[in-house]
Amino acid sequence: MRLVIARCSVDYVGRLTAHLPSAVRLVLVKADGSVSIHADGRAYKPLNWMSPPCVIAEETGVWRVTNRAAEQLVITLEEILHDSSHELGIDPGLRKDGVEAHLQVLLADRPDAIAPGLTLIRREYETGIGPVDLLCRDSDGSTVAVEIKRKGEIDGVEQLTRYLVRLDADPALPHPVRGILAAQSITPQARLLAADRGLGCAVVDYDELRGLEPSIPTLF
Repeated sequence: MRLVIARCSVDYVGRLTAHLPSAVRLVLVKADGSVSIHADGRAYKPLNWMSPPCVIAEETGVWRVTNRAAEQLVITLEEILHDSSHELGIDPGLRKDGVEAHLQVLLADRPDAIAPGLTLIRREYETGIGPVDLLCRDSDGSTVAVEIKRKGEIDGVEQLTRYLVRLDADPALPHPVRGILAAQSITPQARLLAADRGLGCAVVDYDELRGLEPSIPTLF
């Protein structure tokens, strides 16, 4: 991970345009190729970002970050105050709370509650940057990655997007791999971003699932 603290201005050029005037900010470049711009506020949320895969072209005083859709973040660096890189290694991932963990178990037994025709391939399929909750197959034989949240928000969409980049490069899987965010509730902002990324959304009823018998036969 590369951390750059600099006085900079940022322009987004794509379907819309956006401009961040000159100020001191943190530019975060992750090993997965994502680039995000942060201020000393807004908690963890960036002011602007570019999700992977993208290409970073560093020129004197200017970074140009381009994604697959040819959208660009143009970062004009006026003064660099800090520039360092750190190897973080593979993160073990977030441990889910009781509801999310139980939802994963329930949906692994009833993947058709997420979408008709889904069957389970494996739980906790490792992507190299963390495990996706469920790896499934749909009725057409295509691979479907399912990320499960108690509440579906933008962070969940971003997490699933990162996993899909890795899964698309996995030679062991049938391609293309599509993604579904499954949650008890999903915010309108997350739905909009998911649709923009070509991801599906599924609202599941935790209480109803707990009353369903598993579709996979058990001995007892």
